[in-house]
Amino acid sequence: MTSIGSTCSSSVQFGKREARSTGASFAQYGGLRPVENMQMFPPATKLSGFVSTSVSALRFRKVRSMAAPSVSAPKREKDPKKRVVITGMGLVSVFGSDIDTYYNKLLEGESGISLIDRFEASTFSVRFAGQIRDFSTKGYIDGKNDRRLDDCWRYCLVAGKKALDDADLGAQVLQSMDKGKIGVLVGTGMGGLTAFSNGVEALIQKGYKKITPFFIPYSITNMGSALLAIDTGLMGPNYSISTACATANYCFYAAANHIRRGEADIMVAGGTEAAVMATGVGGFIACRALSQRNDEPKRASRPWDKDRDGFVMGEGAGVLIMESLEHAMKRGAVIIAEYLGGSVTCDAHHMTDPRSDGLGVSSCIAKSLEDAKVSPEEVNYINAHATSTLAGDLAEVNAIKNVFKDTSEIKMNATKSMIGHGLGAAGGLEAIATIKAITTGWLHPTINQENLEPSVTIDTVPDIKKQHQVNVAISNSFGFGGHNSVVVFAPFTP
Repeated sequence: MTSIGSTCSSSVQFGKREARSTGASFAQYGGLRPVENMQMFPPATKLSGFVSTSVSALRFRKVRSMAAPSVSAPKREKDPKKRVVITGMGLVSVFGSDIDTYYNKLLEGESGISLIDRFEASTFSVRFAGQIRDFSTKGYIDGKNDRRLDDCWRYCLVAGKKALDDADLGAQVLQSMDKGKIGVLVGTGMGGLTAFSNGVEALIQKGYKKITPFFIPYSITNMGSALLAIDTGLMGPNYSISTACATANYCFYAAANHIRRGEADIMVAGGTEAAVMATGVGGFIACRALSQRNDEPKRASRPWDKDRDGFVMGEGAGVLIMESLEHAMKRGAVIIAEYLGGSVTCDAHHMTDPRSDGLGVSSCIAKSLEDAKVSPEEVNYINAHATSTLAGDLAEVNAIKNVFKDTSEIKMNATKSMIGHGLGAAGGLEAIATIKAITTGWLHPTINQENLEPSVTIDTVPDIKKQHQVNVAISNSFGFGGHNSVVVFAPFTP
């Protein structure tokens, strides 16, 4: 969970509809032992074949020419069957379930971290988290199922259906489409942890006959994708990936490859997690991975700050609708951004420690750029994994510096400074923040940065939002087990 320059000719930037504007070994990886030597775009435009529902708000603006890179940029994919675009987004977050509200809160630098009241946490050494409150499933889950479901699956269903609606793929539209070519790939690191904990408690206190029949189905990690498909009738590729906090990016990478191979026209992909409960918080306390700043929880998540003391738990879900460009054009979809590529690697080193040489992470970043067919010089924004742990934060920065020899034009921020670490959902929530940075031209700040580590020489957008025209962005996610994942997004250009 903690392991972990730009060129284009003047052209037109295409965005989205205006309605969206504005123990021991565990402790080492968990932040207690540092690694040595680590150092406003206008909303939518209308193209032939691309239809917006907010025509009165449509306008366009030229992209500023960027300095030429030191090497020639690779030629990007041109085949519309293999180009993967983002046509919808949905989330559940500590800031609510509306995309614009979520991003505006991030731009304002507001912390969503607070004291836990979901369970009695007064005796816990960590008593705060990015706990979601006032969550509503109205219109998305019927009452009977809503009462039975683990929050992990409730978050998944709401975020997934919101993403489908955002992509103009509501129930009526889906009825006329080939559902065998629409897949679901929403992963989770922990699965239905509340359902699992309740089942174990029933077994111990009352015996096996008192275990609910939903114990297994609502605990296993594949159920988010399964339930979403059952509700929507989507019959394409369907499974779950569980690679701890790298999960969502793994799902984006795999989903894009299903599209590129022609196995699906559309993939509903992302991550979901609901571990802010006694077992989840207690487990990470046992790992010694969490910040213990109970007296000031809003200042507890402080990536790259010298006084950081561990990550802050979060929860939620982040889902993207990924679609082949050809299919999006045929149905007149509004295109938000483009997925250019990604990569997944393994440190092959330790369950929780990052490699001291950063090889797994740096190779993952380099391979993602190769897959995306972009040069390092084209990248000018990084949404970092940056969990606020001693070892992980600097290991990631060191790996970034190994790939990007000149970081003077790169901006890098940490979404987790405000929403905490969403574990398997983190990559999904951060992908949405990355895409919003692309479409709005504004980067959210990294908050609580009062005493920056001297080795962090990249602009981390401290404390105040910053206007920045994103050319190519990468979003990093790394997880226990040495799982590394990086995905690459860019503004869509025909």
